[in-house]
Amino acid sequence: MASNILIEIVTAIGRFLLNPVVYIAILLAIFLGYSRVKQERKFFNRRIVWGWTELIGQWKHGWLYALIISIISVVAGLTVPKTFLLVLLAISVVALVFFFVNALSPIYTMGLATLAVWGMYTYDWSYSWWKISIEGMDLLDGAIVTITILTGLCVIAEGMLIRRVATTVTSPRVEKTKRGMQAIIYRTRKLWVLPILFVIPGGAIPAYFPYWPHFTIDGTTFALVLFPIVIGFSKKTRKYVPVIQLPKIGRAVLLLGQLILVGGLGAYFEPIIGFITLAVGVCIRLAISIYYAVQDKKDVYAVAPSTKGAIIAAVLPDSPAEKMGLLVGECIQKVNGQPVFTENELYEALQINAAHCRLEVLDRNNEVRLTQHVIYSNDHYRIGLLLAEQRDM
Repeated sequence: MASNILIEIVTAIGRFLLNPVVYIAILLAIFLGYSRVKQERKFFNRRIVWGWTELIGQWKHGWLYALIISIISVVAGLTVPKTFLLVLLAISVVALVFFFVNALSPIYTMGLATLAVWGMYTYDWSYSWWKISIEGMDLLDGAIVTITILTGLCVIAEGMLIRRVATTVTSPRVEKTKRGMQAIIYRTRKLWVLPILFVIPGGAIPAYFPYWPHFTIDGTTFALVLFPIVIGFSKKTRKYVPVIQLPKIGRAVLLLGQLILVGGLGAYFEPIIGFITLAVGVCIRLAISIYYAVQDKKDVYAVAPSTKGAIIAAVLPDSPAEKMGLLVGECIQKVNGQPVFTENELYEALQINAAHCRLEVLDRNNEVRLTQHVIYSNDHYRIGLLLAEQRDM
């Protein structure tokens, strides 16, 4: 028995590598990194974060959540209809190909897949050319429970990812305000792939795909499918710096995932609760996006040129500025005792002391603090700061 399950898992991994969603998501992550670096060079004449960061983060940040959900799925026997995964595959491909990043929230993709499966059953959307038949047993006799629970778990993972790692790559861009000034906006675009083991009725797929592996528990046949759940997140921030706003969005999505999970448990007693939970979940997720989009209204900027000093637009990784604890949105008022407002003035002030730089900083709470660090002379970029100032566009 154990060897059969092990073989099933290994074979499921092999099938995972044949899934088109995996490669489309990889290509899109590469494109996101390329376009981000191109924009950074356009506005700041240098790359801020390595161009492969999006691709590495796509797999690095989601694997632990995928493992936890997979264990829950397999141990609890959360069986889903094979039709649901096929429809989910089609929806994910469409969203990726047409670059609908924000449409890749699990509540959208899995909710829409559930609606499609329900419609296929209700209106008998079964066609011989694709050899898929829709059974009423799929949703009405338990599948809506497992689908809702799994959706809740995936939305919880989405909230955790937004809250913890969405701020790791937020690319600054220059935007002209209504008054003709130039301010900084931040663009965050993320794609995470969660390889999750789903349990499906094993007698269904082999009828159409004989090579598909399956195992038997107490006379009932099941198959394991390692399926890539793609989670997308895209946000522009103006009024607040990303490190402040994005965790708030993450917490809201995390709470939504918990509510969906509770609704899935409730669907065990009354299946209609599952349908209602998914529908309400879609509405709440839309409301979260709209709320933060409206709150972050245009022409109100957290980072813009100021008469108080030089405003930090970005801090380069592993730089002296990062080690000094300088943060985006803080205002550098003096460097080595000299007032600074631009990058050139910052460079000139650094030459006063080739060994150390001493900074007087006004933080986000309008409190003044002092910090210092060893720097390299004749190279102002070694301090690792990009500033908000008027530029030629």
